[in-house]
Amino acid sequence: MKIKTWLLISYFVVMVLPLIAAYLLFGWIQSYNNEQKVTEHVETVSALQSLNQSLSDPKLYSSKTYRKRLDTIANTKQSIALFNPDGVVIYTSNPSFMPAHYGIGKQQLYEDLYSLERGYRTYTYKQPVFSENELVGFFHVELARDTWVAGVKNRSLLVGGLFTLVFILIYICIIRLVNKKLNRRLTGLMNEMTAFAAGNQVKEKPTNNDEIGKLTKHFYDIRRQINNARSYLEQEQQAKEYLIASVSHDLKTPLTSIKAYAESLQVEKDLSPSEKRDYQRVIKEKADFMQQMLDDLLTFTLLQSPKHDMELVEVDGSEFFEMLVGDYEPLCKKKKICLQAYADVQGLFEVNPKQMIRIADNLVSNAISHTPENGRIWIAAVSEPAKLKDEIFDFVDPEDFLTPMPSSYFIVQNEGKGIKEENLLRVFDPLYQVDEARSKRDAQGTGLGLSITKQIMEKHGGTVRLFSKEEIGTCVICILPQIGEGIENEGN
Repeated sequence: MKIKTWLLISYFVVMVLPLIAAYLLFGWIQSYNNEQKVTEHVETVSALQSLNQSLSDPKLYSSKTYRKRLDTIANTKQSIALFNPDGVVIYTSNPSFMPAHYGIGKQQLYEDLYSLERGYRTYTYKQPVFSENELVGFFHVELARDTWVAGVKNRSLLVGGLFTLVFILIYICIIRLVNKKLNRRLTGLMNEMTAFAAGNQVKEKPTNNDEIGKLTKHFYDIRRQINNARSYLEQEQQAKEYLIASVSHDLKTPLTSIKAYAESLQVEKDLSPSEKRDYQRVIKEKADFMQQMLDDLLTFTLLQSPKHDMELVEVDGSEFFEMLVGDYEPLCKKKKICLQAYADVQGLFEVNPKQMIRIADNLVSNAISHTPENGRIWIAAVSEPAKLKDEIFDFVDPEDFLTPMPSSYFIVQNEGKGIKEENLLRVFDPLYQVDEARSKRDAQGTGLGLSITKQIMEKHGGTVRLFSKEEIGTCVICILPQIGEGIENEGN
């Protein structure tokens, strides 16, 4: 139940239940009054009849001595007053009730004759007295309702106590419900927030579907996001530390070789011209390797920055990808590798030519370094990869990379040892190399190539997929949408 609805119901209960209790208690008193009314009326009429016989004697209104016997009739429960025909009090048993010689007007004297009037504390009755059809006076009787007043008083005290008890019970119930529904849950949420802020573990609890439940659920969602962000930052920090350590190691190795060969050229005077050329060649290769690593590191750092915007230009797919797959024949011949290149792309694309060339260079360099002599490398750029199903390895399923939108598919496939299945998920991690022997002399890669390739493709609105099987080879497919398709892809 919503907190708002619950509070409205609680307010209604607090307002209505006391009224209902008061109504029931009042009804109880009224019921008692009705029950006592008949009995009391009968008793009063009976007492009044007895007094009527005594007070209807005309002698009482003419003889003062004769009236003294009324003192034996009057008591604390009944008061008697006699009036002469002019309304003057000629006798009273209770001066506080009706002072002696007190007079009342004719209108008041003749009002409510023969009528038994009921008040809160007394019954009153007034009647004229005649002697041989001559008016001699009036008597006025007041009968106390002590039993009824005492009963009402006792029940009033009982009703007041019961009403107070009902109100206290309602108040206690509401306080307990408010504490359970609001205070305890809000305090628990505050404690969880404080514990989370202090870095302690917070165990998630089941939440209700009310406002506090939604607030608690929102806190849990924020906590998960913060924990994920912390975890991501920790991983990123570890990756940066690993990156620095790896780059330092990879730079130190060729730098040591450069220093050693340079010192040999400077110190050793008996080197032959061929030895000097070999030393110079090694120095140049190591320097080129260091330059490649620094260039890859700079590119990787720029691509990591969210503020880095890649400049794209519109190109014709046929011309651009024809150029992209070319120029690798001499390098493959040098490594005694058979190269097959094919391009058939239609449509317009927005690309950064320099970065797309970097992708092609990275993928082809990786393929060459992992392809044995007399092995085969196949490079293709197509719009319809279904036409090349006979060329792609059997373990590559087109349904795993084909997209419904018009795109180009840049494919680099090589024969070789392949990559173990457990390593496929890590090949795009920075500085990850399938061959972890990083100190070997013929090392050509920096470990950033595939990670850079993935980031460049994502900046173009595309994707990259890698498929590999041991003892068969590896196939890398870069998918680049046509103009307009990449933006839609990013939006989705």
